[in-house]
Amino acid sequence: MLSDNAMSVIKQFRCFLRALLVRPWHAVTVCESFLVVRRTRGKSWQRAIQWLAVLMGLGVACGFSALQAAHPEIPGAPQRGPIALIGATVHPVSGPPIENGVVLFDSGKIVQVGSDVEIPPEAERIELPNRHIYPGLFDAYSQLGLVEIDAIRATRDTTETGALNPNVRAQVAVNPDSELIPVTRSNGVLLGLVAPTGGRISGQSAVMQWDGWTYEEMTLKAPAGLHIDWPRVPPVLGRDTATATNPLAELEELFRRAKAYRDARRAGWPLVDARLEALLPVLEGSVPIMVMADDGQQIQSAVGFRDRHQLRMVLFGGYDAPLCAELLRERNIPVVVTGIYRLPLRRDDPYDAPYTLPERLRRAGLRFCIAGVERFGASNVRNLPYHAATAAAYGLPRDEALRAITLYPAQIFEVADRVGSLEPGKDATLIVTTGDVLETPTHVVLAFIQGRRVELNDRHKRLYRKYRAKYEEQP
Repeated sequence: MLSDNAMSVIKQFRCFLRALLVRPWHAVTVCESFLVVRRTRGKSWQRAIQWLAVLMGLGVACGFSALQAAHPEIPGAPQRGPIALIGATVHPVSGPPIENGVVLFDSGKIVQVGSDVEIPPEAERIELPNRHIYPGLFDAYSQLGLVEIDAIRATRDTTETGALNPNVRAQVAVNPDSELIPVTRSNGVLLGLVAPTGGRISGQSAVMQWDGWTYEEMTLKAPAGLHIDWPRVPPVLGRDTATATNPLAELEELFRRAKAYRDARRAGWPLVDARLEALLPVLEGSVPIMVMADDGQQIQSAVGFRDRHQLRMVLFGGYDAPLCAELLRERNIPVVVTGIYRLPLRRDDPYDAPYTLPERLRRAGLRFCIAGVERFGASNVRNLPYHAATAAAYGLPRDEALRAITLYPAQIFEVADRVGSLEPGKDATLIVTTGDVLETPTHVVLAFIQGRRVELNDRHKRLYRKYRAKYEEQP
C-alpha cells in the first residue's frame, strides 16, 4: 500500500502530464508541478519518483511538440496584386444583389463592385460562374480562440479569478493555432467578437478576424466593449445603493471609485491602478458597456445604471427586449441576440419565442444582430448562418437575416467602415459560396481576409477524407 505522500505525487504527476499532452507549451504547468512535488518530503525512493515525474514532464514538453493542439494551416500571404472575381452573383448586403457581377480588390481593399467594372490587365482573374459572393460572416459573441475542448479545463482560458476584472483583455488570450478557427471559417465565418466570461465584470472583448500568425494580426478592434453579467435579482425601489444587500452595490462602488480615480489622474496623480484605468474609456463614452441580460427587470435595471453614469450600452441576450422596446429605442441601445437555438425563458412562453425574437425586435424598431452562441459556443460558431436562417423561417425577412450576421454586427461594434458589406474602400474580407449562404447544402469554396486568400482546409475535412478512403478500400 502506497503512502499518502506517494499517492499525492502520483496524482499530481498524472494531472500535469494530462495538461502537457493538451498544451505542452504551457511551461507554467511544469513549474507548478515541480513546486508541488518539491514540497513533499519522504524517503529517498519517494524523492526519486518526484524527480522522475519532473523530468518526464519536461521531456513531454520538449520532445512531443507534435501533440500540440495547433492546426497546420498556414495563414494567408499578403495580397501582391489586384484580383478580380468575375461572373458570380454578388451580394453587397448594403444594396440589392448583382447578377453576373465583378468584385475587384487590391492591397487588401475593395476597389470596385458591380456588373460593369474595368479590370486592370495585370489583375488575377478568377471566373466564378454559378457562384455567390458575400461579405465574411460576423459572429457577434463567442469564446472562439479561448476554448479548445470544453471538457478539458486546461484548454479553457475564458475566466479570470475574481468578480470584477475590467482590465482583462480577451484578445491577448486568443490562441491563433486553435483547431476550431479553420473549422469556423470553412463555413464562412471570418469575423467575430471574442469576449471573456465569469464574474460580475468579465473584462474587455475584441473584434477578431480569423486568420493570422499572432493575436495582434488577428485583432481588428480592441477593446470593443466592457462585459457585465447583470444581476438576476433586481434592485428594490428605495433601497440605498451603498448597502451590501443591494446586488448592484459592488458595481456602484467600483464606478464611484473609477470616477474619483479619473479626477485624481486629471489632477496629476502618478500611480496607476490597472482595474480603474481600464474603466476610464468607459466613463468617457469611447467604450460601451455590454450587458448580458434577458429578463425585463434586469434590462430596466441595466438601463437605469447606464443613465445614472451616462454610459453607452449594448444589450446581449435581450429575451425580453421587445417588452422594453420604448426604453431601448429612446436610448438607441442595440440588442445582440445570443443564439436562436435555445429554450423559452418561461414555461408559459410560446415554444417559438426564441426563434421569433429577431423579427419582434425588427418590428419594434430596435437595432439588433444575431450571434451563434449555443451550449458549446466555441465549437459551434460555424453554425452561425443557420441561426439566421431559422430566424428567417420564423418571420424575419431574408435580407434582414443576412444583414444580422454581416452588416448589423459591424455597425453595432463600430467597424462598419471596414467590414460587413461589399463596398469600395472596405476591407476585402469576403467569401465565395456554391449557393445561398443561409442554406445547409451550401459550401464555401473561397475566402479572403483583407485580400489574403485564406486556407479552407480543417480538421473536419481531413478526418472526412481519411475515413472516406478507409471505406473506399473495403471490398
